[in-house]
Amino acid sequence: MAKKIDEEALGEAYNRALALEKAGDIDAAVAAYEEVLAIDPDDHGGAAVRIAAMGRGETPARAPDAYVETLFDQHAEVFEDVLVEQLGYHVPMLVRQRLQALKLGPFKRLLDLGCGTGLTGGALRDLCADMTGIDLSEKMVEIAHEKDLYETLFVAEVEDFLDDNDEDAFDIITATDVLPYLGALEPLFFGAAENLTPDGLFIFSSETVPHATLAGRAYMVGPHQRFAHADAYVKERLAATGFELVEISDINVRMEDGQPTPGHLVIARYIG
Repeated sequence: MAKKIDEEALGEAYNRALALEKAGDIDAAVAAYEEVLAIDPDDHGGAAVRIAAMGRGETPARAPDAYVETLFDQHAEVFEDVLVEQLGYHVPMLVRQRLQALKLGPFKRLLDLGCGTGLTGGALRDLCADMTGIDLSEKMVEIAHEKDLYETLFVAEVEDFLDDNDEDAFDIITATDVLPYLGALEPLFFGAAENLTPDGLFIFSSETVPHATLAGRAYMVGPHQRFAHADAYVKERLAATGFELVEISDINVRMEDGQPTPGHLVIARYIG
């Protein structure tokens, strides 16, 4: 049986950690976040990611599932208004534009990893005969279901789904705004390769930071608790997993505190 969380103690510790972080007392903030983790080992509040964002502790291989699920369940109802209207997120339409410019498609079967409320599904619906969406947030999937965009929807963690799926292969897999919640990319890339037809396309967005900030690291947690990846690491892992790069474009992923978030839109083809 799962240990019952002391919600009052958790809330107090988390609020204290946030206040200390905002005040710039990093040592005390880290100690408070470690207290949060002791109360809630599943890490619904993303304490481990926040510690890493402050440059302390080990960088996790990915954001905790409980954190991602909680974050998106909480924001499901306002997700599109905040992300699209306030933060200027238009990656799904950029995917569509690049596919059309490169004369790629139409497609038989699309797998939309981290489908959320269906932004990418909506952008690509007329290019795909059959669409499957996967997301960890049940509330996001419910909103996507209401739009009637996908033939199939699953509530699942993307890497777990790719590992367990035994359905027919897909000829296109998208992962828009998924990499910012993953550090190590090997499981995702390997899983995508295992679920693609020969010559199938894998399209995803990533965020990055200046080389000097990465300081030789393959990935890191940035100041907004999102993972940033070195483009060399992305290219290297793709090649090692059987992909050839079709195109990598510099993009502005979204606005954050009034500043653009630099990143890449990557299109790769699975060649085995």
